[in-house]
Amino acid sequence: MNEFLWVEKYRPKTIDECVLPDDLKSNFKKVLKHGELQNMLLTGTAGTGKTTAAKALCNELDLDYLLINGSEESGIDTLRNKIKHFASTVSLQGGYKVVILDEADYLNPQSTQPALRGFIEEFSSNCRFILTCNFKNRIIEPLHSRCTTIEFNVSKKNAAPLAMAFLERCEMILKVNNVQYEKQILAELIMKHMPDWRKVLNELQRYSVSGTIDSGILVQLSDISFNGLISFLKEKNFKQVRKWVAENMDSEPAALYRKIYDNMNDHVDSASIPQLVLILADYQYKNAFVADHELNTVACLTEVMAGVKFK
Repeated sequence: MNEFLWVEKYRPKTIDECVLPDDLKSNFKKVLKHGELQNMLLTGTAGTGKTTAAKALCNELDLDYLLINGSEESGIDTLRNKIKHFASTVSLQGGYKVVILDEADYLNPQSTQPALRGFIEEFSSNCRFILTCNFKNRIIEPLHSRCTTIEFNVSKKNAAPLAMAFLERCEMILKVNNVQYEKQILAELIMKHMPDWRKVLNELQRYSVSGTIDSGILVQLSDISFNGLISFLKEKNFKQVRKWVAENMDSEPAALYRKIYDNMNDHVDSASIPQLVLILADYQYKNAFVADHELNTVACLTEVMAGVKFK
């Protein structure tokens, strides 16, 4: 299945191929030059290339690696068994192995993260660990102290050259797949979601079934994303709602609250509309004062799931 997804099919295999700021590439190239990988914590917003860089480092250093997704496999026993099985066997390449723990900030900070600290120490002779996260403040200090933290930030200075590099990458992919496109629309799409390269590619692939990338993609994007959220709310799927918020915080929470309000008649039972309005108004007000907008948005949607009946 993954080979049909553009984000996997065209995932860079080397650090040079990655769309990253020059200083970040330079740091990774020093690691490659020395040939020694330390435990790392790669942190930054969704879709900036953290997992891709981790895989590229392992590929270029010819190291066996195990990829574990923290948002899907967060149990202590699951992690221990997977890591122990992987670490206890000899690497076909010789030397140490690497565990890439993706979305480590989804792991419970009271139970699973402390256990992970123990795994890092237990398997230190045979394994290195690369953790990725969107929010480094959700990673406990004992894990920070055992890893070199590397920030995936896009500054104003880096924004233009990175956008241009990714534009060229997208043009190549669209040409290979015989998809027509308007370059200006492609540029607008990239700037809309920058620096979430993954989201751009996913939306391009989804829209490419028509054979043409035109201005319709800019309109359709928000509708597709919003409809996905509504489905998760109806299913009371907290994990997917939380993940949706983490991946869509490029827009103001107020805009999301307004969109839910504008579309409530289509999705919400009429008897629940007053309750929904009160919830949205309450969190709209709180939005002006809270420090963590993501947490506030997740709290709002959790209350919606609990107290609102959908059609």
